[in-house]
Amino acid sequence: MTDISHSATARRLLIVVPCYNEESVLRETHSRLDVLSKSLSEKYSDLWVGMLYVDDGSSDATWQIISDLSGKNPQAGGLRLAHNAGHQQALWAGLEWASQRVDAAISIDADLQDDVNAIPEMVEKWLGGADIVYGVRRDRPTDTFFKKHTAQLYYKLLRKLGGDVVYNHADYRLMSRRALSALMQYPERNVFLRGMVRLLGFNQEYVYYDRAPRFAGESKYPLRRMLAFAVDGITSFSVRPLLLITWLGIAITFCSFCAIVYALLSYAFGHVLPGWTSLLISVWFLGGAVLTSVGIIGIYVGKIYQEVKRRPRYFLADRVSPQGLSE
Repeated sequence: MTDISHSATARRLLIVVPCYNEESVLRETHSRLDVLSKSLSEKYSDLWVGMLYVDDGSSDATWQIISDLSGKNPQAGGLRLAHNAGHQQALWAGLEWASQRVDAAISIDADLQDDVNAIPEMVEKWLGGADIVYGVRRDRPTDTFFKKHTAQLYYKLLRKLGGDVVYNHADYRLMSRRALSALMQYPERNVFLRGMVRLLGFNQEYVYYDRAPRFAGESKYPLRRMLAFAVDGITSFSVRPLLLITWLGIAITFCSFCAIVYALLSYAFGHVLPGWTSLLISVWFLGGAVLTSVGIIGIYVGKIYQEVKRRPRYFLADRVSPQGLSE
């Protein structure tokens, strides 16, 4: 294969792979991406394709494997975060690095559930003028009944609340340098990329694929993290929960007014009954509504608190650049 990494006319494509404790699958992931990159370079003579693995503070041998792969393959490199910053921040680190060095970047998880064979179609659409190409799942046959239906419900809820997201799309996408540069202008620390990318606009295309079961290892998104991620998505792109609280307060106030009128009429006509049951229900209902409302407001206040501190998203502990890309 001809070395075009230093050619002034070569287009550079980087596949960004966030990794967290992926020692059981990483070599297979690299093997498939390496075969794909060579195939693309043969098909497009002026296209350089590299891989960048972002180690999100793994506690296993993930970074050692990345270093080994980089030593054997000049088109592979890696970033090592100093601590576990989270999937979205690790992905941001890779995209930020790519935005200054390549013409386009593809983000894909290391678990091989997203079909790497969809990448050639993404590249074709990018070369045809698309700035963003979304990888969209046709179906979720490998998910459990609970995960599949809660995910579908979440997408619908987020869109109802005003969030513009692509249905059945996670973080498998291609972005041109223009789109990457625009994305880097977002200053927020509460990162929800699948919503942020959608706000960019530009020329957008879609590629559909079948989701596969995880090749090895365990999911890094248990129920607790899934719920936290869902809350982040909703509160990062919609203020409608705050409006719902307002309408709930109005409705409760109206019901309370009706209850007061009913109580006064009952007292006036002498139909006074022991009211401890209704009182107890009312206290619990109002207490729950107040606590829920305060909790939702607290989430937004917490996000404001995190944003105003302006702390760095991540720190790099180590890095290995693919050959032909500057530090």
